[in-house]
Amino acid sequence: MESFFKLKENNTNIKTEILAGITTFMTMAYILVVNPNILSQAGMNYGAVFTATALAAIVSTALMGLYAKLPFAQAPGMGLNAFFAYTIVLGMGHTWQFALTAAFLEGIIFILLTAFNVREAIINSIPTNIKKAISVGIGLFIAFIGLENAHIVLHPKTGTILALGDVTSGTALLAIIGVIITGVLLARNVNGALLIGIVVTTLIGIPMGITQLPGAVVSMPPSISSGFLQFEWNHIFSIDMLVALFTLLFMDMFDTVGTLVGVATKAGMLDEKGNVPRAKEALFSDAVGTTLAACFGTSTVCTYVESASGVAAGGRTGLTALSTAGMFTVALFLSPLFLMIPSAATAPSLILVGLFMLSPIKEIELVDFTEAIPAFFTIIMMPLTYSISDGIVFGIVSYVFLKVLTGKAKEISVTTYIIGVLFILKFFI
Repeated sequence: MESFFKLKENNTNIKTEILAGITTFMTMAYILVVNPNILSQAGMNYGAVFTATALAAIVSTALMGLYAKLPFAQAPGMGLNAFFAYTIVLGMGHTWQFALTAAFLEGIIFILLTAFNVREAIINSIPTNIKKAISVGIGLFIAFIGLENAHIVLHPKTGTILALGDVTSGTALLAIIGVIITGVLLARNVNGALLIGIVVTTLIGIPMGITQLPGAVVSMPPSISSGFLQFEWNHIFSIDMLVALFTLLFMDMFDTVGTLVGVATKAGMLDEKGNVPRAKEALFSDAVGTTLAACFGTSTVCTYVESASGVAAGGRTGLTALSTAGMFTVALFLSPLFLMIPSAATAPSLILVGLFMLSPIKEIELVDFTEAIPAFFTIIMMPLTYSISDGIVFGIVSYVFLKVLTGKAKEISVTTYIIGVLFILKFFI
């Protein structure tokens, strides 16, 4: 393990990497429940999607660990699954087989784009200041997700856009207790503080009636036969397929690019040129994962922003990702045990990881407004639009306009110009 993952070179060890991998799993295990819930509304079998979700996470995350050797986890992405079910199927009126076909074709296109270094060039074209802003924006975004999951922040139907939930009882109260417990553990420099916080908060939730004990611990995973290789080829040259493909490509590409850049920046993993190490291998893992996920019978895979929790716990190598993949494998057979963990128990980790992700803000250029304004848009638009990719869009487009209109066009690379134009076109397609 030392020679393969170069643990000493990355200032880590086996124990730290495994704990980091488990922490990442705990903060993203919700996808095992949420993804089947969403895709079942499109007519897919709940049990089959559960197994397909776990298999997609296992294969793609293991590939990330063994091939890219990076501490990032992958699974069917939130937002991507919603577009799959609510837009392609329920909105456009297509079958879920049509949506799976779109996801499969997207994966094939991504493999080709990665092979020709297109996606890697996109990552490298992002200005350094915006790369730092992406990390900060993801921090606010992931903290917002945690606050929302815990019902500390609500979306009222009338009145204000956001509102404070009832923090004196229920899920919100348990989450606040969890934040305090985890915060104390972090302040005392306890190893595995995030993971311990999740476990302790889950246990406290039992007498509060929030953590529901499972009736069984071990169970065989449901069959994926109903969704396996269920593709529909008779509409692949239609306008609707083109729209679905473009949207999936855009959402997946820039969610993954944003996560890779943001988390790698926070972990201090960028090279001397400010680029993500082994980015091509990471993007290839994502592309293969997406292709296989469609074959298994689930929506598009992306790199998970919750990987930041594992990095915050000390994960620095592919062993972290491999540990997360191992936990998903265990979850296939111990699903009742893992699914008992309430959102209130994982929310504190997400909220505090948001704090960890803020540190690059100290290095952002705030005096030059052609740098500061794009960085600000990148940061603020991620939580407000609930999208990493939209934050990058606003950051890059404003960067191009401000540089050009202030006589600093030479500071923009050709690739950044191209990406900016494509982002602008996105608003009109």
